[in-house]
Amino acid sequence: MRWSSSILCLLSGLLVSAQDAPQVFTQASNDSLLWGAYRPNVYFGLRSRLPTSLTTALMWSRAEHYETMANTFRYTCEQHSGIKGYGWDVYDPRTGGVQTIRDQENGIDLETSFVKFDEGRGGWGARIKGTVRDDAQPGSGSQNGVKEQLKTMLLFTVGVEGERSVSKVVDTEAANDNGFKGDVTIEGQGESMGPFRITITEPESNSHPVHNHPSYQAKPLDRTYVHSMMMPQEALWQGKALAFRSMKATIDQYGEEYTENTMPPPWQTYTISHEPGAGNVHLIQKSYDGDFQFDVFFTPSTQGIQPTSKDLTKAIQKVTEDFNAKYAAVLAPQAPFTGKQYLPFSKALFSNLIGGIGYFHGEHLVDRSYAPEYEEENEAFHFATAEARARNQQKVEGPYTLYTSVPSRPFFPRGFLWDEGFHLLPILDFDPEVAMQIVSSWFEGLMDEDGWIPREVILGQEAASKVPAEFQVQYPHYANPPTLFMVLEALLDKAKYGSGENALDQGLLKAWLERLYPLLQRNYEWYRETQYGDLKGYDRGEIRSRKEGYRWRGRTPQHILTSGLDDYPRAQPPHPGELHTDLLSWIGMMTRALRRVASFLGQSDDAEKYGKTLEAIKRNVDDLHWDQGNRTYCDVTVDDFEESIHVCHKGYISLFPFLTGLMGPEHKHLGAMLDLIADENELWSPFGIRSLSKSDELYGTEENYWRSPVWMNINYLVLENLLRIAEISGPHAPRATRMYTALRQNLVSTVYRGWEKTGFAWEQYNPESGEGQRTQHFTGWTSLVVKMMAMPETPVVGRAGGRHDEL
Repeated sequence: MRWSSSILCLLSGLLVSAQDAPQVFTQASNDSLLWGAYRPNVYFGLRSRLPTSLTTALMWSRAEHYETMANTFRYTCEQHSGIKGYGWDVYDPRTGGVQTIRDQENGIDLETSFVKFDEGRGGWGARIKGTVRDDAQPGSGSQNGVKEQLKTMLLFTVGVEGERSVSKVVDTEAANDNGFKGDVTIEGQGESMGPFRITITEPESNSHPVHNHPSYQAKPLDRTYVHSMMMPQEALWQGKALAFRSMKATIDQYGEEYTENTMPPPWQTYTISHEPGAGNVHLIQKSYDGDFQFDVFFTPSTQGIQPTSKDLTKAIQKVTEDFNAKYAAVLAPQAPFTGKQYLPFSKALFSNLIGGIGYFHGEHLVDRSYAPEYEEENEAFHFATAEARARNQQKVEGPYTLYTSVPSRPFFPRGFLWDEGFHLLPILDFDPEVAMQIVSSWFEGLMDEDGWIPREVILGQEAASKVPAEFQVQYPHYANPPTLFMVLEALLDKAKYGSGENALDQGLLKAWLERLYPLLQRNYEWYRETQYGDLKGYDRGEIRSRKEGYRWRGRTPQHILTSGLDDYPRAQPPHPGELHTDLLSWIGMMTRALRRVASFLGQSDDAEKYGKTLEAIKRNVDDLHWDQGNRTYCDVTVDDFEESIHVCHKGYISLFPFLTGLMGPEHKHLGAMLDLIADENELWSPFGIRSLSKSDELYGTEENYWRSPVWMNINYLVLENLLRIAEISGPHAPRATRMYTALRQNLVSTVYRGWEKTGFAWEQYNPESGEGQRTQHFTGWTSLVVKMMAMPETPVVGRAGGRHDEL
């Protein structure tokens, strides 16, 4: 079972690059990534990396109580929904994985498995398996003196995108008003993917409710019901709404024919209309007593031989075994996290990160009015920019595509620029090509001709459905931390130091970077040109460079959302003379990364140029932002005499020169940085490094988003740089070693305790109690704890494997 040559050519162009450029990744690599759980917004949704694709999703509910069924109907991932934890136990985007959903409220645990056949070229299979929970509450009563078992109703949806796509249920003569007794098969022709077949089948061992009560004998539930419909393209993703629309006809019918006393039970009433046939949406409904299982097979042809359920069982076992072996080779937890409880924890967090990769296609809103107010050159500019935004001059742009992981499936199921660099650090350890393809998608699929990349990517109506309207518009003068450049450095390290399963072919990396290099340069220059700081219009004192100072655009008195640190305290009121420590540090990291890329590609002139810029940035970090009185780095604003003054709020901002690797082992302020990190009255807590000093007057105030909580992405950078200093012979190595060891233990223990207690990773952690808080199922950068566990227990001076030669 092979894709036709014409389809392979289409995939090659669509999956690798939106530009005419030499191919870097092999066809086999692309084929293996074609299908995946690329709908992170739903509990179990599959699609391909094609703009018009076949898409699937799973819905379910306990079917015994009228009063609860509608409220416990699962479809999109939601927070605090009565589910005690869910996510992938193992997941490899090239082969598949196994997910567990612990639905306490519905009394059922679901296991949803997905595997690919013939390395992705032979289609895929999915298995949905339900097991009644030990803590499930009893059923709603009895019929004819027989205690009812727990009943579960499930809907599996199949949508076929594309105006020119066609599909239909075959063998409809095998069904009647009472549904299908056997398999259900759908065949079609996709606009982008060619002919296909989907088959839904189940073992005979399943237990179905079959009752003799005359009032609902018309629709026995040992059958499968199918409703095929033709819907507008923008409605295909709305599975729950379509299901309830279909059920309404049945509910209305029973409402007319029966009294309250003779009303059929909910598992009979909440049934879709049985109308199999042609359409671009097919709803397949099944209902069960107790435990159950059914399989779904997709073959990329209507003529190919379909795998069997036995084949699927073997494939699920092999996918699990192969994942476990690979994971042990590249990301196994190191001492002291070698106890049996840590490996499942580590694999689950990583699998949810990599299993949260999505493929998004659609339009988004961009304000390209380039209003003069957006230059933010006048005092009190934030009032003017608010007025400019209120003019609502945004327009729809696209369609675009993005292949990316997401921060949180229930709350942030879309692309975030500054999150993505952190996401890819563990992913590239497991599969560097996946990380490279994601980086390519951001630069080649989204970046405009000026070098701007949106900081939040909301493509299509499904992605927009979870974003408040006020956050949907993107502005091409707004930046975000350029963390994808961290990924470039990590890939260079991997190519230089990796071996065995941790190796990365230097030839592949070079070919990829050669194609990407002009785009990296364009993006870099966009940052420098649009986020420049005014170093000449105010008295800046003695500084060695009049070029290297930067300011985030998009400030309000309460926030700098563009910085990623949202409500972290900044200068008040906002002023065009501000300079931001974190942005200068990020630009320094970008510069170093580009110097390394240029050197790797043999671009010696560029490498020299970037090297000189990097030195100028390092000097200005100290000249502009070091405050001797407070012994820390601070933001800058100007006073009434237009002279630079420091605005010091000790916390993550203070650490940025250290976090971005701009401070070597002999740096004159490194000791002060370590003092600040280690001080329990400032940043150190038993659960990780606080975002703001405990002694700051704004600690824990107002939103308290970045004003005390412990964030794992910044803590990872602290830990990584402590390890770097500890492994270089220097005056601070012994202290860095002690701090590294203690912090690593604190961070892993904090996330593990929260996961064990609640079943979830969290967006942030309380610095006083260690409790997880804010967004639930935040398996984005919180999954960096996987890399923390894989770090060495004891630093060794001189160990190869990092940016030691770049300091």
